[in-house]
Amino acid sequence: MVAARKLTTRSGRSAAGRFLAEGAQAVREALARAAGRDRPAAVHELFVTEQAASRHADLVRQARAAGVRVSTVTPRAAELLSETVTPQGLVAVCDTVDVTVAEAIGDSPRMVAVLVGVSDPGNAGTVVRVADAAGADAVVLAGDSVDPHNGKCVRASTGSLFHLPVARERDVADVMTVRQRSARPGTRGDPGRRRRRGRADLRRRGEPEPGHSGSRLPVRDRSRAALAEQPTVT
Repeated sequence: MVAARKLTTRSGRSAAGRFLAEGAQAVREALARAAGRDRPAAVHELFVTEQAASRHADLVRQARAAGVRVSTVTPRAAELLSETVTPQGLVAVCDTVDVTVAEAIGDSPRMVAVLVGVSDPGNAGTVVRVADAAGADAVVLAGDSVDPHNGKCVRASTGSLFHLPVARERDVADVMTVRQRSARPGTRGDPGRRRRRGRADLRRRGEPEPGHSGSRLPVRDRSRAALAEQPTVT
């Protein structure tokens, strides 16, 4: 419990290479990813209150069947593990899921969501969710962006954090360089048209359109961004 409590801080997550996934949807997706063959990430322990265990008995059974240690905690202890206003009483300790920018983007991505300087964890988590719904290949948090393993970010992503590659890179120029190198032949043209089509697709899916949060892309990096015209959320 003491070790898990440290995972509510960015330094604690970085030191341990683990983070907390709170809520039924996040736990369900974490267990599914741990059991999958693509980009598996272990779930080490599940903390659950008696009330949550009764409400989500299927997840408790699934965790035990997967060999995950299940620990019953008090509502107060669950609050200490939560980074949100309304604790869910269900928290999994997972391996961090972020990868390098090169791994996330791959060789020929169709769509990459790049967030630059996004400090609000709820906004970042929402963009991850929308990117997942839109079929993006990856999400990259560049510059001074929030940790994607932040509790509010994880919760706002509603499990999408476990669906697609997520990378962090402080150097925005490096991110744009990798995107330029991986640009697919034939993707150049009218980026506005592709962007408008993407937003229409989101509306059909019933998802909110991503907005701007924090600072816009710095002027010094815009020329690099123009060279890699894959659809991008910034």
